[in-house]
Amino acid sequence: MVRAAAFGTKFGIGVIMDMSVYMKRQKREFCMTKITQYSAVHLIPQAGVDQKKWNAIPLPDVVDRTVQAIEKRGITVIRAGNGEDALAVLRKLIPPGAEVMNGSSTTLAEIGYEDLIAGGRSGWNNVHDRITAENDDAKRAELRRKSVTADYFISGANAIAETGEIVACDASGSRVGAWPFSAAHLVLVVGINKIVPTLTDALHRVWDYAYPLEDARAKRAYGTPSMIGKCVILANEKNRERVTLVLISEALGY
Repeated sequence: MVRAAAFGTKFGIGVIMDMSVYMKRQKREFCMTKITQYSAVHLIPQAGVDQKKWNAIPLPDVVDRTVQAIEKRGITVIRAGNGEDALAVLRKLIPPGAEVMNGSSTTLAEIGYEDLIAGGRSGWNNVHDRITAENDDAKRAELRRKSVTADYFISGANAIAETGEIVACDASGSRVGAWPFSAAHLVLVVGINKIVPTLTDALHRVWDYAYPLEDARAKRAYGTPSMIGKCVILANEKNRERVTLVLISEALGY
């Protein structure tokens, strides 16, 4: 069931916005919440990707149809108008004191997630803090391996097919390792710009858009190239309480 039914609404209100109001608001709302140094806009010239083809904002009826397809696959969808609304969803969804881990995600950075968890302001038990505080390489690696089993694992995604499949790839598997089973609750935070017509298109979006941008980011951030090491296609979820997609009406991440 869609738990927040309108673009631009706060979590839990459930008021369906009049279409004429929505169309007036979309021009000012369909923009990135927060541009970071590694946002796509800074990497596109280096990556040489086709932004028009792979980063377009879909029409409202396409989004609605995609949400229905996702929910038929056992995944709860919560709609958020912008990044601020998405953070409000996370605060409502995840209880205080819960064990929380997040995968590396430009989308999370752009909505201000890093500010939310900085200094313990979220009230959650942040596994990432324990990992970064560990100086022993072997112990830190062990913490990273166990982090995919957190009570709540928050992640971005690389593509969503209109048919309902959600796709993510990364180099090491430290993010997608939580997706199939390990995390007790998987929370995906994704912009509607990642919606494409088919699963084949979703895989092409990874190879032709997301990977070149991530490769450019890795070279700038770490001085080394990235790679597509592991991929997960979330096709169905048997436990309907486990996976939640927070779908944001903005162009975010890659």
